[in-house]
Amino acid sequence: MTGIDAHQHYWQPKRGDYDWMPMDNAILARSYSPSDLAGYLASNNISKTILVQAAASVVETEYMLGIADATDSVAGVVGWIDFENRDDLHHIRRLSSHPKFLGVRPMIQDIPDVNWMLRDDVQWGFQAICELDLTLDALGFPIHLDNFLTLLNRYENMRVVIDHCMKPQIRDHGDGPHIFRQWADGMSRLADETAAYCKLSGIVTEANEDWTIDDLRPYAGHALNSFGADRVMWGSDWPVCQLRASYDEWLDAAQKLTADLNTKENAMIFGGTAAKFYRLND
Repeated sequence: MTGIDAHQHYWQPKRGDYDWMPMDNAILARSYSPSDLAGYLASNNISKTILVQAAASVVETEYMLGIADATDSVAGVVGWIDFENRDDLHHIRRLSSHPKFLGVRPMIQDIPDVNWMLRDDVQWGFQAICELDLTLDALGFPIHLDNFLTLLNRYENMRVVIDHCMKPQIRDHGDGPHIFRQWADGMSRLADETAAYCKLSGIVTEANEDWTIDDLRPYAGHALNSFGADRVMWGSDWPVCQLRASYDEWLDAAQKLTADLNTKENAMIFGGTAAKFYRLND
């Protein structure tokens, strides 16, 4: 089968709702559209992508669905709704009728309250995901691992994928083995005690600028060993990955990190798992 990139972005900063984006960053603060990615997809035999939200607005979700309607390579969209506004229930119901709308991603990594996902007033959002049989992309940091475990055990039927291996702070790995151990233990519990999937994505941007494969190997290896190939999917996190590596460089690194796996396992990681989780063949 041809490959699937399970996590990428398109954006237009002039839209004005990318609040996290540093406008003085030459890599990030420019528009990215399907024409910018098409060459990478073609040269790497990647036929489909999952387009993931990058702004905390329903309007951006509609913008992405418009791109998806016009772009055959976009297999589906992971959007956003305001969990703090129960009136957005009508938005998620409305969006769920679009054939390429797959689920939502609250930007938990940017929310100051580490316990936000457990607040009573946002539970309707997770309940709606379950009722509509949508997906949740779990975006956070290692500090959120325990709360995600609580949340996922609360909603056992919710289809969840952990974005970017929960962003282990690889650049800090020299500060001591406890940095790795705390992350690894939390990831193991999510793998063992829930049905969550995991994206092998985003870790290169958590490393130093002079990163090496060996810097990434313990983290990728732990995610692969914990979740298994049938619950791990590769994503580029393009264009964010360009802060540390080009599309091709990160894909090459990921292929080296999975080189010890057999052909079937690699086929799952680089396409099959994403197709299964997001139900792209339904």
